[in-house]
Amino acid sequence: MKKIVTFGEIMLRLTPPGFKRFSQAGEFDVVYGGGESNVAVSLANYGLPTEFVTRVPDNEIGECALMEMRKRNVGISHVLLGGERLGIYFLEMGAVSRGSKVVYDRAHSGMASIEAGMIDWEEVFQGAGWFHWTGITPALSQGAADACLEAIQAANKMGVTVSTDLNYRKNLWKYGKKPGEVMPALVEGCDIILGNEEDAEKHFGLHPEHVDVTQGDSVDAKAYLSVLKQLMEMFPRAKKVITTLRGSISASHNTWAGVLYDGKTLFESPTYQITHIVDRVGGGDSFMGGLIYGLLTYPDDDQLALNYAVAASCLKHTIYGDANLATIKEVETLMAGDASGRVSR
Repeated sequence: MKKIVTFGEIMLRLTPPGFKRFSQAGEFDVVYGGGESNVAVSLANYGLPTEFVTRVPDNEIGECALMEMRKRNVGISHVLLGGERLGIYFLEMGAVSRGSKVVYDRAHSGMASIEAGMIDWEEVFQGAGWFHWTGITPALSQGAADACLEAIQAANKMGVTVSTDLNYRKNLWKYGKKPGEVMPALVEGCDIILGNEEDAEKHFGLHPEHVDVTQGDSVDAKAYLSVLKQLMEMFPRAKKVITTLRGSISASHNTWAGVLYDGKTLFESPTYQITHIVDRVGGGDSFMGGLIYGLLTYPDDDQLALNYAVAASCLKHTIYGDANLATIKEVETLMAGDASGRVSR
């Protein structure tokens, strides 16, 4: 199988243990992760060849981040060394009625200071069949946005499938450009688009037509259809547009599902009740990893691909850390209806 390439920032995540607040923390748990690296880890965990492209500082902390990728069998042969520092984010994990909080500390990171021309994308995409990026990368800096556009254009030229997770992050767009000035040119080159109604609104000014997409803690899947149709009309290259459906009953209890639209049919997944969330960070990345695996493994069955993505990301909510370490067998067991969680002996 051809390799899957992802491009973005990997960060040091610092979390107070035991659901403590920042003000209570006397120590922090260490995790390395980021949107695109998380997708690469998911795919490598399913046995697919992956390559993660990023820029990290040439020091021991940058090396620790790369060690995490090596440990998960993610290729890093095209990683650049440079920049002042590794980006950091602090995560205060919520519980019950208290939501989680994230504080970013990633200015002047290796990825934030990347520039166009630093990466030979034609070399990177030799032997590649898929390229994935997220809306987080172009939010970091003009240089990161330019490098991302270079990658997409090279992938289009070389016949590589391009996917994106729109991932709007209001706290990152600080360098003078609005998402609407940057994102359309990038998404125009995408074959697969993942995003929710907030992503569509903040990036492109699109809104659901005449309906509320959420009703309390319930989610109306069909209400998203107008957003998906608008995305496909705006970006005609796209073959499939997808959104995750999260109903938030509390920080510890969510409902989870997804829909996929191929221009003709709206596919709806089963809905899972995630009643004791361990870690919801990376839930969307685990969905994207599952979706890419599903689309490659079941190329003629979008329903099955969607169901795999939702089951995989459901399991991610039970795993501490950014990345999904669920196995194919575990995902397929859940897809088959066994959510018992029995001990495997």
